[in-house]
Order: sequence, then C-alpha cells, then structure tokens
Amino acid sequence: MVRDTAGARERIEQLRRELEQHNYNYYVANAPVISDREFDLMMKELERLEKEHPEWDDPLSPTHRVGSDLTKGFEQVSHKYAMLSLGNTYSVGEVDEFVRRTREALMGEEVTIVGEMKFDGTSISLLYEDGRLVRAVTRGDGEKGDVVTDNVKTIRSIPLRLSGEGWSRRFEIRGEIVLPWEAFDRLNAERAFQEEPLFANPRNAASGTLKLQNPAIVAKRGLDAYFYYLLGENLPCDTHYGNMMEARKWGFKVSDAMTRLHTIEEVDKYISHWDKARKELPVATDGLVFKVNSLRQQLNLGFTAKSPRWAIAYKFPAERALTRLRYVSFEVGRIGVVTPVANLEPVLLSGTVVKRASLHNADIIASLGIHEHDMLYVEKGGEIIPKITGVDESAREPGAPEITFVKDCPSCGTPLVRVEGEASWMCPNKYGCVPQITGRVEHFVGRRMMNIDGIGEETAEALFASGLVTNIADLYSLTMEQLTLLDRLGEKSAERILRGVADSKKVGFERVLYALSIPFVGETVAKKLARSVRSMDRLMEMSVEDLTAIDDIGPRIAESIKEYLSAPVNIEIITRLREAGVQMAMGEENDEGRSDRLAGKTIVISGVFNRHSRDEYKEMIERNGGKNSGSISKKTDFVLAGENMGPAKLEKAQKLGVPVVNEDEFLNMISE
Repeated sequence: MVRDTAGARERIEQLRRELEQHNYNYYVANAPVISDREFDLMMKELERLEKEHPEWDDPLSPTHRVGSDLTKGFEQVSHKYAMLSLGNTYSVGEVDEFVRRTREALMGEEVTIVGEMKFDGTSISLLYEDGRLVRAVTRGDGEKGDVVTDNVKTIRSIPLRLSGEGWSRRFEIRGEIVLPWEAFDRLNAERAFQEEPLFANPRNAASGTLKLQNPAIVAKRGLDAYFYYLLGENLPCDTHYGNMMEARKWGFKVSDAMTRLHTIEEVDKYISHWDKARKELPVATDGLVFKVNSLRQQLNLGFTAKSPRWAIAYKFPAERALTRLRYVSFEVGRIGVVTPVANLEPVLLSGTVVKRASLHNADIIASLGIHEHDMLYVEKGGEIIPKITGVDESAREPGAPEITFVKDCPSCGTPLVRVEGEASWMCPNKYGCVPQITGRVEHFVGRRMMNIDGIGEETAEALFASGLVTNIADLYSLTMEQLTLLDRLGEKSAERILRGVADSKKVGFERVLYALSIPFVGETVAKKLARSVRSMDRLMEMSVEDLTAIDDIGPRIAESIKEYLSAPVNIEIITRLREAGVQMAMGEENDEGRSDRLAGKTIVISGVFNRHSRDEYKEMIERNGGKNSGSISKKTDFVLAGENMGPAKLEKAQKLGVPVVNEDEFLNMISE
C-alpha cells in the first residue's frame, strides 16, 4: 500500500498511463498484453488511491470512463442510454454478497436474480423503429460509438425486420457480436496459410471484423450475435427476463442459459454448472452476469458513475499452469515471416498436453521479458490456443541471459526486415531460404491445392537437399529412378507421388492460383480471381488498378499479386508449369455443370459418404449456386447427411425442423 504523499501521486500517474495503454491495446489494437484480472486489479488500485486522494482527481482518468473502441472512418453518434460497464469479480463469495446487499438495499423485498452467460465478443446496441433495424452502434467510450449498421446487417442471426407482435414502436436492444469457434478456427487457418498474424481469440477476431470497411468481407467471416438487454419506453414486461423472452419471439437470439434464480444456493449452483458446461458451447464465454429481474427494483437501486448497482459480472478464472522454458526456436514460414516459439517442459492444461506456445513477435518477447530457462505461466487463450502470460521471476536462474529476437534469418542468415505497419519480421531471401522453398512445395502439394499425395515436410526437405526440387515446377520433372534413390522412399511411394503429379494437371485454375503461394491470396481470393480474370495470361497483364476493381481485392492484395507475377523467377516457374500441362485458364469444364438449382440455399454437410467425398459435395453445392455452412441454424435449408451423422447435429436439425437428405436425394436434386 502506498502511504507517502509523493509516492501516492507518482503511483496514481503511473497507473493512469498504464491503464490508458492497456485500454488502447484491448479496444483499439485488439492485442491485449495482460489478462482481464490483472487489468481489473490495477483499476481497483487506482480507484482506491483516487478515493484516498480526491485532491488529485482528473476527469480524464481511466476510472471516469469506459474503454473505447472508437475508430476513424465510421460515423459516430451518442447513445441515448449510456453503455456502462459492469462491476467485475472473480469470487463466488462476492457474487453472494451482491445478492445479500441487493436485498438489504430493497428493504427485504423478494428479489429474483437472472443469471446469463457473459459472451466474449464485442458489444453492440441496435435501434429498431416500427419493427425495422435502423441503426447499429458499437459501445465506443460508453457515451458515443461507431455506426456499423452495414456490417451488422450481414450477420444473419440479427433480424432486419421483427417477427411476432408486441414490440414497442421504438426501442434499443443490447447484445454481443461473437465469432463462433468453428468460424474462428477457419479464419485463423486461412490467415496461417497466408502467414498473416493470427487472432489471439474470437473476441479480437469479432471486434476486428466488425470494424472492417468492406461489409462483403464481414459477411464471409461468419459473425453471430446474442442479445441480453432491452431498453425503451412501453416495454412489454416489467421484468428483465420477461422482456428478453419476448425479444426471442421477435427473432433475436437469446441464450438458453438465461435463467431466473431465487436463492443464493441457486446462484452458486448456476456458477458451478456453467464453469464446466460452458466448454461445450459453440462460442467463447468469459464469465456470467447476474441481474436483478424487476425493472422497478433496478430503478430503485440505480447506478454508480460507471456501472449499475443491480448487476454484477462474475469472471471465470483462466486455467493456468507454470512450466519451464526449454528454449525459444525461431521458425521461418513459406512467406518468410519469422515466428518465435516457446518450447516448454510438457504440462497438462485444459485436458491437453502443451509443449509449445507461439510468442508471436519481437514486441511480445520484449514485453514479457523472458530469460533462458525461465518458469513461464501458460494459459489457454480462449481455452484453445496456448498463450504465455507471464514469468515467475523469483524462479529465474542467476545470470540467465534475456531472450532477444534474432536479427538474421535462422535458416539462411539473411538480415531480417520489419514488415511495414506490423510487429512481424521476415526474411527477404524468398528464393534462397530453404524453409520458404520447402514450405511452398508443401503448400503446393496440399489436398486443397494440387492434391499430390506422398510429399510431406520430410520428403519436401529431402527432395530439396538432393537437388531434385528447388521450386514447385521441378515436381513435374521427377522420375521413378530419381525418387527411388531417396532414403526411406520406396517404389510404391514413388509411384504414388508420380501419379499425384500427373493427376494434378487436371486440377482447375482456381486451385492452381491458390497453390502458387502468392502472399495474401488464400483459397477464397484465388477463386474470386480465377472466376474474374479467367486466365493466367490476363492476370499477368493486369495493373494494380485493374486488380482492385475486382470485388474483395484491395490494394495490398493487388500489389502483392503484381509483385509476385513480375519476379523473373516466378515468371519462369509459371512458364514451366504451363509447359508441363498445369491448367492456366478456366476451361469449358469449369462452366459445365454450373446451375442455380441451389441458389440462395444454405447447406450443412455431415457424416461419411460413399459416392463422393465431402470436398466434392462442397464443390457441387457451390457449382449449383448454394452456400456451404459448418453449423445448423434456422437459416439452414437442409442437411446433406451421410452415414454416422453426428447425433448432436441430427438432434438440432430435428429440433429446428431442418430437412435431412441423403446422397441419392441430393444428387437427384442437382441433376433435375
């Protein structure tokens, strides 16, 4: 505790500076460097010191504001009802005390508490007039926020027109924009292929997506939304729970976890249940919220300067482990980005053994201050991705040197360069750095690219080391004699590789473009490009301005494509691939079989199939105008089911009345 006056003043200023920086990291940069708990403890310390020393109060102190996510480029409007934060606790006992304190403040009245999930996303406030969505506004600084209506309209779980009846002519509804785990994993997989920085958790991804300037890209990300608070005049019910049940009838997604609780014992049981059951939910959560149900009682309890007295948030403690750092490796990807990885003594965390955790970039290493063989705190970011959150400095070995980011490529020795506008460093030796060369080969032969079986990481490295494959075009010059001379590669394996190489010549132009490892050209962008430009010749002729005229192709992607196709080494590779028979244009077969029989339909695939693979069925759906989805919802038109369809999906389809069709029925449907 700070006792001396000068020390107190200095500590207050230090906390204010640090909290403002952490607010920026969290709300603007979407890259927090401390945990929520650490942030809350710092905030509580500042609140205490400011209370003890009111003479140093500052209206710009972090204690007088809610963290801001305001972004330039969006119109900003004031909230009619301020979007305040909730008081946080990590203690079940403090939740119980909240219930007791509430009853005392209400002079012993009967109090019903509503328990609900605290979804880990980004807050949103929607305004409806005459049953239509008028405006969507982010939380911002609590007083005003960014208008993101066009982006929110792309979220299919948000009603643009209300169903049912009984809604007020004008009202606001508050909720949380989230990115489901399935969509998060898919998005990070796409970013990993492009060696773009991965999102640390679904909240960061949801927040970043909602602030994109292009609603078409937002629509592809798969955002979802849950709603938890209705505001306005002439609301249908005099209770919070009743209003949310009515909102559900109007078309809003309200969590099934929302429950009325009548005793402290029920509150404790609710916490105990969801501490485990939340791990089965399709979206990330970081706690629970408890609210007084009666609106009259809420009004009587009122607000503090920052939060309502009638609600409290309980944060789930993150599962954390302490383990020793063995060493930090610096790994070069196929685009050249160097990623530091903490190699750890194995430790059990959230049911899995963790041996490695990405340290992401040089800035993260510096902020953590890691020394060799340190004892590190490891958490599961979003309970999925292992994350280093701190160092036990008391266990540090005397004289242990600090870990610093490498200045030269750990593979080829080339001086690294900083990626403009990012915290990443990369090796510029694109065509002479072994991990980049072999990484591009591995990518090229992948199942979703050219689908050449039999070449994994070890084989790609062996092919390079032998001098047989120094770039992807060399794959088409391989012979049986050459392959069988490689260690641990028998005749059957060689035959499989050569068969895959021959078959890859039939792979369509869309996948060829994706296979080339053009920076920032992922699977979706490659499809868009191929269908727009139709041929490699046309693509090579196009200027940056021509490319940016294509939907979803921004300046960064366009410049990357132009740079790649202007490099002599890549021109030679493309020429050799063309001479080998690789498809360099959209052929007539790409247009054959296309129809609009499934136009506007969203289809989920589940189970094991006999007549075609899952990927082939996905392609059929796209070729006939349909859209593939990974999860069943009210928007799903039907499920294409094979054998052993997941029981959870079957149950959900039956519950929502979604038709389930088999292979034969589907094939008949698209061949009519």
